Amino acid sequence: MSARLMALAMALPLALAPPDPAQAASWTLRVQNAAGQPLADAVIAVEVKGQTGQAPAGTLAQMEQRSRQFLPAILIVQTGTAVNFPNFDTVRHHVYSFSATKKFDLKLYTGTPTAPVLFDKAGVAALGCNIHDDMSAHIIVVDTPHFAKSDAQGLLRLELPAGEHVLKAWHPKLGSPLLSSFALRLVAGSEPAPVQLPVR
Repeated sequence: MSARLMALAMALPLALAPPDPAQAASWTLRVQNAAGQPLADAVIAVEVKGQTGQAPAGTLAQMEQRSRQFLPAILIVQTGTAVNFPNFDTVRHHVYSFSATKKFDLKLYTGTPTAPVLFDKAGVAALGCNIHDDMSAHIIVVDTPHFAKSDAQGLLRLELPAGEHVLKAWHPKLGSPLLSSFALRLVAGSEPAPVQLPVR
């Protein structure tokens, strides 16, 4: 057998082999409200079996204070992420959370506190400012690197392998400190079923 024919014979089994189910692909997920309408600002996290829930050591995120608002109002981080709270306003802020997910208290300050706050437990942390009552925000802590927030059309994209996964969801209108759990089945060549949350 010539070298060319041998190379073709060796490549043929690879070409006929089925795709690896563990290989990630880009999926568009659609989030809807109770009426089936697109739902913006929904937090979606997908837990894939066998993948770590902790963020790499040294992972940092940031929630700013500008014009007496938290930016972003909803921040999603992976468990083990440290978050900085820089104050870009000319007035001092007093940032706090009494949530079970993370309790902390950053007393009156300007600039950036010396040490970031480590979010080491999954869940929802509601934030406020002790000086400005109209300031509020949420930090959503998830045990997976696969997360996103839905856009104005209720859409988001994630890189995930096909298979059976656990989907965690949260939305400000749910008014819950917990993420809801759903089964998520991804089949190659098929569009995932919409995620419907019980909000109006």
